[in-house]
Amino acid sequence: MAPIALTPPNEQAELAASNQNIDVSNMGTTRKIICFSDFDGTIFMQDTGHILFNAFGCGYERRAELEEQIKSGERSFRDVSEEMWGSLDVPFEDGFKALEEGLDVDPGFKQFHEFCRNNNIPFNVISAGLKPVLRRVLDHFLGEEQSNGIDIVANEAEIDAEGHSWKPMWRHETALGHDKALSIDEYKSRAKLESEDGTVPLIVFIGDGISDLAAAGQSDVLFARRGLALEEHCIDNKIEHIAYDSFADIQREVTKIAKLDEAKTKGEGLPVRFNPRANMWRKISSRHAVPTFKAMTPRLEDRAFLWPETFTEQKKGTKPVAVAAVA
Repeated sequence: MAPIALTPPNEQAELAASNQNIDVSNMGTTRKIICFSDFDGTIFMQDTGHILFNAFGCGYERRAELEEQIKSGERSFRDVSEEMWGSLDVPFEDGFKALEEGLDVDPGFKQFHEFCRNNNIPFNVISAGLKPVLRRVLDHFLGEEQSNGIDIVANEAEIDAEGHSWKPMWRHETALGHDKALSIDEYKSRAKLESEDGTVPLIVFIGDGISDLAAAGQSDVLFARRGLALEEHCIDNKIEHIAYDSFADIQREVTKIAKLDEAKTKGEGLPVRFNPRANMWRKISSRHAVPTFKAMTPRLEDRAFLWPETFTEQKKGTKPVAVAAVA
């Protein structure tokens, strides 16, 4: 859950107008590019959870208290998030109406997504939010056809018909009907540095806040929304990044980097912007590989919340238990 990234209405209008002149056609470059993006505060300027909690749950003041508990280390991100989601008492459809009214998509996102589609750039959402909520929001704001082209890695949820209970569900290999040990073995044998066509893909990560800290330093090109927690973290820790105000900025920078890479490498060998630590993302970009996320988040419980397939396991009749990742 990120701080709300608000852009004044007049600035949003100016950004939207300037975006109309951006070229979204195919760049004609060779190297594969793969995008991973946060959702709340990144694709959308507001946080889906914040809107729901403030209107139908614990309320603004309690939410602020809980967020301070995360910052102080008093409670884990997972623990606090479970309390926030558990405080909701609203049917899903009524909650979605509030999101429909309260959310603003980044002024440059729709054009950027069209740019990705035209350039065969896979666009993936990585979020600590609830997948049913995120999918419904994308379906509404983008249309189902474009939304279906975006993979979402997030927690499923159990929401009863009356909306009295909202419960995040940890994503497990067992729940998906897979043998975890076997899947990891398959991953180890299949995961390669190269993409399907033999080139090394350029990995782009886009984020804004606290839940994105695990990805900082794990991409070839990192975009951090200007003035928010991720950018502050990058500055404090001297992590190379590009600040952005809208996805239009991201598209311009990606185009520059792709064309520079084409001029220098012709798509062969390593990208002109290459970070060995981004190999984690390169490996999981294959739909055939089971991801082993070696997150940089300091607390194991927080890693388990963000990447539960790897950092949690479940025995029958028990709650998920955080475990160390298999190397």
